Amino acid sequence: MGQAKMHVGVQGIGTSKMELQFLTRHGVTHMDAQVDGNDANTLARHRQEAADEGISLEMIHHDPARSITLAQDPQRDRDIEEYCKVIEAVGQAGLRGINYNFCVLSHQRTPNTPGRGGSSYSTFDISEYDNETLSDAGVVSRDESFDRAGYFLERVIPVAEANNVQLASHLDDPPAPVLRGVERWNWPVFEGLKRFSELVDSPNHGFNFCCGVASEGLEDPGKELYEIIRYFGERKKIFNIHYRNIRGGLHKFQEVWPDEGDLDMYEIAYVLNDVEYPYMLMPDHAPGHPDDQAPEGASGRVCQAWAFQFGYIIAMIQAVSKGSN
Repeated sequence: MGQAKMHVGVQGIGTSKMELQFLTRHGVTHMDAQVDGNDANTLARHRQEAADEGISLEMIHHDPARSITLAQDPQRDRDIEEYCKVIEAVGQAGLRGINYNFCVLSHQRTPNTPGRGGSSYSTFDISEYDNETLSDAGVVSRDESFDRAGYFLERVIPVAEANNVQLASHLDDPPAPVLRGVERWNWPVFEGLKRFSELVDSPNHGFNFCCGVASEGLEDPGKELYEIIRYFGERKKIFNIHYRNIRGGLHKFQEVWPDEGDLDMYEIAYVLNDVEYPYMLMPDHAPGHPDDQAPEGASGRVCQAWAFQFGYIIAMIQAVSKGSN
């Protein structure tokens, strides 16, 4: 059997027939699904529902409880035990892994800005951001964030190894020196990601690597990003890719359509192909438009914006694959 090839995927969509047929119509073959329970039987049911429509359910998204990211003892240890049960269930259901966010401070944005065709771009501009008011996390240093992440990983990674489950951490969005009293663990970006990747030594510990988020913390992402991807790709630390473009960089950026930002999306796909990355390339977010709405009962990602991104990703994979032959 030859080396597995990267493929288009998706996250944040359920396994209803309507949602799955939307994916198959647009060439999506693999997914991280929204599920209605984390026990092995429920996960196996979702996996079978996807398989019946020709899609491989590889992963689910499951974040650590807030007690874990805030180091609230003794609840933290109880919640880590519950997280380990989910890891075991994922393994029993035959899934590849879990995507998660280890965030002391959640996703941060300022008001949206207008984009092409009347679309709306998710935006961050430090000059318009309230960086004085502390969050519920209070003041947290970078070292403390790493200590909390290490405490979690030292306890869950052995369970992941025993159950053949990958744990893929997303990046804190956006990276920045300090936001609302919290020093982001993934800034400086390259240094922070290296340190996080080395908290535990395990092939089951890696990243749900978001090209957009990594770029949001760089001074010149159009030049700096590709070396970072190559570094972690060569070390087999990338378990999924969020294939997202931005315009801008550190402290000021917009999430734009994949074909119009500052990143060379072909170069990203080329590097991933070159390091023999074998997993999903997924859209992450998409610009919104009031006319582009999902059907009732479906994920908000069942829409034109996501269909466009699926086609873009498939074309990029084909382009770099042919170029390497």
